[in-house]
Amino acid sequence: MASSTHPDLSGRRALVTGAARGLGASIARRLAAAGASVCLADVRREDGEKMCASLAVEGHDARFVELDVRDADAVAAVIQDLEQDGWPVDILVNNAAVDVSKPIEHLTAEEVTRVVTTNLLGPIYLCLALYRRMVSRGNGHIVNILSTASNRTWTEAGPYSASKTGLRAFTHTLFKEAQRDCLGVGVTGVIAGGMETPFILERFPDADTSKLQHPDVVADAVLCALSVPPTSVMPEVVVVPRNEPSWP
Repeated sequence: MASSTHPDLSGRRALVTGAARGLGASIARRLAAAGASVCLADVRREDGEKMCASLAVEGHDARFVELDVRDADAVAAVIQDLEQDGWPVDILVNNAAVDVSKPIEHLTAEEVTRVVTTNLLGPIYLCLALYRRMVSRGNGHIVNILSTASNRTWTEAGPYSASKTGLRAFTHTLFKEAQRDCLGVGVTGVIAGGMETPFILERFPDADTSKLQHPDVVADAVLCALSVPPTSVMPEVVVVPRNEPSWP
């Protein structure tokens, strides 16, 4: 799918979580095509290394790091290692997410913990590790991938909706603090509707793909947020299929 957004990200270094496939892979490709060096972070080592190799073959600067965003110590260590390697992160895209589609009465504590820790605490851990560094350098941009579930929920989406709603609130707070702390640091939440990715199709193999959008469309929205002049910022972007049932 051709991109309609072409910001110049030459010399920028971007870390994308959940980048081995789906939306994360689309975002990584768009960032690399715009000139950014990209670090792909994921728990899926094999898929992540294949994706990284694919970008390298195309002439892009890409690296892979195995990372479970639920592990705060591992997150801090990865960021520290990148800094020591002369690779400070300019752009953070918090994309990694999981879901367990069950009625609340059938959920286990472990399932709830996995969803909320991955979708909410993981992005917060990464922001804790990177935001202060961006403020210290005077520039940077954090993009948190949200969901229509942060605005309007549905059945069998309790933990997922709670995590994305929490992440939206955290993103809004971080935006306000960046206005106070450093105007060179941008913060954007991207509310994405249904996409034709493994995140949906592995759980709902019979889903009507005609009602889903291509992940490249959402990836372009991320690049759009990164393309505005430094005197402006997009605090929140919404991109959904035209027939999205969960908006507004």
